[in-house]
Amino acid sequence: MNKSNQPKVPTELGTEKIGKLLMQYAIPAIIAQTASSLYHMIDSIFIGHIPDVGAFAISGLATTFPFMNLSAAFGAMVGVGGATQLSVRLGQRDYDSAKTILGNLVTLNILVGIIFATVSLLFLDDILIFFGASEQTLPFARAFMEIILLGNAVTHLYLGINAALRSAGHPKQAMYATILTVCMNIILAPLFIYIFGWGIRGAALATILAQSITLIWQIKLLSNPDELLHLQRGIYKLRKNIVKGILTIGMSPFFINVAACIVVIIVNKGLRSYSDNGDMSIAAYGIANRVQFIFVMVVLGFTQGMQPIVGYNYGARLFIRVKETLKLTIIWGTIVTTVGFLISEFMPEIVARAFTTDEALIESSARALRIISLVMPVIGFQLVTTNFFQSIGKVNKSIFLSLTRQMLFLMPLLLILPLFWGEEGVWYSMPISDFIAAVLTVVLLVQQFKEWRKENIMN
Repeated sequence: MNKSNQPKVPTELGTEKIGKLLMQYAIPAIIAQTASSLYHMIDSIFIGHIPDVGAFAISGLATTFPFMNLSAAFGAMVGVGGATQLSVRLGQRDYDSAKTILGNLVTLNILVGIIFATVSLLFLDDILIFFGASEQTLPFARAFMEIILLGNAVTHLYLGINAALRSAGHPKQAMYATILTVCMNIILAPLFIYIFGWGIRGAALATILAQSITLIWQIKLLSNPDELLHLQRGIYKLRKNIVKGILTIGMSPFFINVAACIVVIIVNKGLRSYSDNGDMSIAAYGIANRVQFIFVMVVLGFTQGMQPIVGYNYGARLFIRVKETLKLTIIWGTIVTTVGFLISEFMPEIVARAFTTDEALIESSARALRIISLVMPVIGFQLVTTNFFQSIGKVNKSIFLSLTRQMLFLMPLLLILPLFWGEEGVWYSMPISDFIAAVLTVVLLVQQFKEWRKENIMN
């Protein structure tokens, strides 16, 4: 084989300067994640401005967030688990296993997407009511989720292939895929919602159609035989050891999303129980959550850029590079969440107006955003460290940290504080749990470095 025709291997992960390498991988992921968060916000913004029903429509959309988190949990379990396995195998130069992991990643995403959608559609109304939908908001939630679930396999495969592209040394292509999806959604959503008059169903259809168009392009990219990792015969049959490895590593992001799903359910139910206007408070939480989500997604863009670098160098036993990558990612993640804190505290009304013209909802959303963002700067550190443990295969620690904020701390606070302070207790539960989880994260990270120093791995 000529050199020009040899498969491309991302060896720069083990040789290039960490700062340059992190930016090279993180910036496309950040752009992709920011675009992804905007992608989710587009639906909220357009739906919130539907004449006469905007506030109820946003509240209905907010009750679908747990559903979306639950679906994302299964997608992340396969996508992140497979991508991490790919990075480690590439670092170990085990290219045959990497190819099979790619094929199994595709097969698992299709199977999980179809199974999740089928079960969900059978019990859709009951699930949405359990998630917090009221008689007024259920029709909007149902109309949106019916379309989303019908395209669920497309969504899972689109996200899974994007994760594979990043791990295979193509962060820019992964970024372009997300940007293409966002641009298509921006074009299609107002057309379907307002011009065709399809309302909230139009928003959902725009989402799935945009993902489908991008998926076709992704498949074309991964069909290039000149690439080391490409779609080919013989790699799609599920292998027990590979599936086990994917699901084991993917348990951490799975539990993160499941926990997020449970938390949103409890928040919605708490707001409905303790607020004078449950639908208004749920809509406010939906808006505040979407805004905070933007900054979280930027941090996750950094962690996605970090993941292949850490995974490769850990597999290649270049531990000093692993430590330097973690340090830089923590610094940038904290800067991002600090910016989010400043915007949330000092200009929340301006942000809320992008979603709605309802003055009561604007006031309620601004107040919610100020409270839930009180300790937002520490969230960046906590997210980066959790994903770091996942990237080096310390799955138990990653899962534990994934659960601390939402399950071990936030959930009990959401159940206890409202008994004493009503709706205020629901809102303040969130920043309190963020702070406690960050403190615990510091403790576990310090312990991990002490273990490595004893083993003379990192000094």
